[in-house]
Amino acid sequence: MSAGLGRVLAEPPPSGKNPSRWADLGLRVASAAVMLPLALACWWFGNWAWQALIAVTAVALSFEWVGLCRAEPRWRMMAFMVLGLAWAGISPAVLGATRPAVELGAAAVAVWLLSRRLDLAAGVLYAGAALMSLLFLRADPEAGRANVLFLLVVVWASDIGAYAAGRLIGGAKLAPAISPGKTWSGAAGGLIVAIVAGVVVAGTLTSQSLAVAGLLSVISQAGDLLESWLKRHFKVKDSSHLIPGHGGVLDRVDGLLLAAPAAALLALVLGTGAALWQ
Repeated sequence: MSAGLGRVLAEPPPSGKNPSRWADLGLRVASAAVMLPLALACWWFGNWAWQALIAVTAVALSFEWVGLCRAEPRWRMMAFMVLGLAWAGISPAVLGATRPAVELGAAAVAVWLLSRRLDLAAGVLYAGAALMSLLFLRADPEAGRANVLFLLVVVWASDIGAYAAGRLIGGAKLAPAISPGKTWSGAAGGLIVAIVAGVVVAGTLTSQSLAVAGLLSVISQAGDLLESWLKRHFKVKDSSHLIPGHGGVLDRVDGLLLAAPAAALLALVLGTGAALWQ
């Protein structure tokens, strides 16, 4: 996911004053350079290309979540979760206002009945809400492309701003019991950079564009903290090793998993064809 590319430049180890705090920057930039063109191509063309990207992401997230939950037999449990996400994600853009929630809830219940694992059902809700939201947002024939770009850029900018400010400034820890590497300066930097980036993408400086960009940044950072808590809960450092040197897909899209549903709800309230910042 292109918003997850911001995570390629994010979540640093605890900041310090030694020069090694930037040692991973080159590899993160290289990963972004590989992932960005493909993700942007899928975003631009939409339709089957965007759906294919979402489908691949769903499979990757299922693989990682089953691994985190240590659910066995692994491939059978992964198949249950993939089927649940596929069920929940069928044509969300053409469903009614309340139907997506029903579909997602039914998918989670089905996965629980098949696997007898509540943690896998929770994973369907966690990942499914975001994936359905991304499909829904991009399916808008008038504002879909612009709204998805706005969302992705804000989340990406929030991650990069937090990374840079956290390493340059350091200071008090944001939530040391959950993620010792995150600082209040990083959170503030992420918020500021995200707001600036959101205004640039929107092409207008209004109270609405400032508020929506800021809100999505805060929600994205909350998603980052939630994923850090999950990794502590499951006692792992990374969600997987699918991205060499950077962990897993979940590590890259954690902020998007909460920000996308928030953006979709806003788009639903505003109506078809409306920009998120209007």
